[in-house]
Amino acid sequence: MLDETLLDDPEALARADRRALLRGAAEAGARVRTAVLHAVEAGVNDLKPDGRPRALLIAGPGTASVGVAELLGTLAGAACPVTRIHPTGVAPAAGALRWDLPGWAGPVDLLLIATPDGTEPGLSILVEQAYRRGCTVVAVAPDRSPITDAVVGAHGLFVPMATAPYEQDQPLTASAPGVLWALLTPLLALLDRTGLLSAPADALGKVADRLDQVAERCGPAIATYSNPAKNLAAELAESLPVIWTEGVSAAPAGQRFAAALAELAGRPALTAQLPEALGSHSVLLSGALAAGADPDDFFRDRVEEAQALHARVVLLRDRPIGGLSAAPAARELALSHDTAISELEPEDGSELETLAELIAITDFAAVYVALASGA
Repeated sequence: MLDETLLDDPEALARADRRALLRGAAEAGARVRTAVLHAVEAGVNDLKPDGRPRALLIAGPGTASVGVAELLGTLAGAACPVTRIHPTGVAPAAGALRWDLPGWAGPVDLLLIATPDGTEPGLSILVEQAYRRGCTVVAVAPDRSPITDAVVGAHGLFVPMATAPYEQDQPLTASAPGVLWALLTPLLALLDRTGLLSAPADALGKVADRLDQVAERCGPAIATYSNPAKNLAAELAESLPVIWTEGVSAAPAGQRFAAALAELAGRPALTAQLPEALGSHSVLLSGALAAGADPDDFFRDRVEEAQALHARVVLLRDRPIGGLSAAPAARELALSHDTAISELEPEDGSELETLAELIAITDFAAVYVALASGA
């Protein structure tokens, strides 16, 4: 159950936020600025690469690594293939995870390691593999973590992760707001130097500014009716989020939102891209999850009986390619099955800025769902 009254009680939200999730979301812009400074101090701006790598390999644990791989793959586009090395092991614990380079990896490839932990022995072993194969290694992890020595020993580049003092005494949640930007920002600066994407310092500054703007609009002191994140959280009460994305940049934002809802709030969600979503989810919306599936639901006693779970479409839109949009068809499909629909569309800006806005709003929304549902 989602306690919607909690959303407009900043003091109650603060008491419920034992993991400092709201603080992390509000500090995302500051985390980007700190990460840029760490990248400069590590020597990223002084790099003079000999051409582009053949492929990018990305390794790390959990949601944060997945998000970094998806975002870099989207932003790099056709310039370079991006492959995430999936971990294996008997448990998600740092000591149990293992990573292996693909057989084709060699001196012309670049291995990127992104971890909010840095104590994983499997990542240190991976660094040694890369060194023997001649792969260049760049890692972003907490300062003074064991992975630091492995990267330095392999003549790689280590960039300290931008962390806050209050995070030193507790393990970081991989999908917590701020963690993604702390890991991603130095890698964006690095790939800008290699020419794989455009992320100069001024562009990253605009990303930080956009994240600050979202924090002002979505903070706990802003009432639900004028707060897009709280409003979305309230709309998702007692529903199964069906996240549809349109536009290249919106896809990783939708996947990130689904992962954050699962990890932070314990809420399942489905995600798909338009226009394919209209076919893959049409039967779902016409089945038992549709709001109009049970005509007697309106008269059900909400006190004596649990409310039925219904789908709610969340449409995340970026600028559609060529001006063509499947959004009208998406609205028609949802409403024809009595399924409510929520929409988010970022303000104009660069691809990095619009992507940052979508991720920031949905991060705040996932946090509010988690806090208001007691997760």
